[in-house]
Amino acid sequence: MPIDLSNAHSIARVLTEALPYIRRFSGKTLVVKYGGNAMKGDAMIASFARDIVLMKLVGMNPVVVHGGGPQIGAHLEKLGKTSRFVEGMRVTDEETMDVVEMMLGGLVNKAIVSQINAQGGRAVGLTGKDGGLIRARKLTVNGQDIGQVGEVEKIDPRVVAHLESGGFIPVIAPVGVGPNGEAFNINADLVAGKLASVLQAEKLLLLTNTNGVLDKDKRVLTGLSVAQVEGLIADGTIYGGMLPKIRCALDAVNSGVKSAHIINGEIEHAVLLELFTDAGIGTLIKAS
Repeated sequence: MPIDLSNAHSIARVLTEALPYIRRFSGKTLVVKYGGNAMKGDAMIASFARDIVLMKLVGMNPVVVHGGGPQIGAHLEKLGKTSRFVEGMRVTDEETMDVVEMMLGGLVNKAIVSQINAQGGRAVGLTGKDGGLIRARKLTVNGQDIGQVGEVEKIDPRVVAHLESGGFIPVIAPVGVGPNGEAFNINADLVAGKLASVLQAEKLLLLTNTNGVLDKDKRVLTGLSVAQVEGLIADGTIYGGMLPKIRCALDAVNSGVKSAHIINGEIEHAVLLELFTDAGIGTLIKAS
């Protein structure tokens, strides 16, 4: 089909706008956290997969960490098991942990891997158990035992580096392994942030179901320094469910990651729009 000449200049402008960003990020590692809320059907996952494949084809090294909370919750409901949360953390008994591993390490992980491969990429699915990638320890919340919920104790990035050097795209489910070989359910944002820090990634991108950090007039804020973000937390502009993501982003930037981004993964090709356009579409947090 011939190009619509009435729109040709717009297409050319977008392509040329992307060029300096492609040059800047070629050879760099970018950690992308893909939230379960943004996985609304095969079409959305395919759109995300195309973005990841394009990043790889132009010389970047994307590493995907994914969540799957809604999918876990839906499956537990089918089993007649009610999900319970303590400060946003899913209480994870042994039966729930079996479902977490099945959904995260199985169905969700393989759906993303399959879509990336279908778009021409070479993805490999992992959990934190593979290659000793994520060592975890038990997490308690305000002294409460919430079961097999963990936090990252140590990340061994060798398996990720090996896959990157071989031209593969790692797709990681946030299940860690404890000192006795037990599995732990870990928040995907925390895994992505820690992995970005260990890999000294150029960028950490957190895909969620909101447009980013909003000011009190509901406008997206971007180009924020660490000090500005801390001020927005202090004055109550950033609160509630956004706080864990912001703290994850701040930890990554304070640990050597060049910048962190919070963007709406429900927008088609959100990753490309944030990376390759001057305006972007979400919130950029940069090192001071």
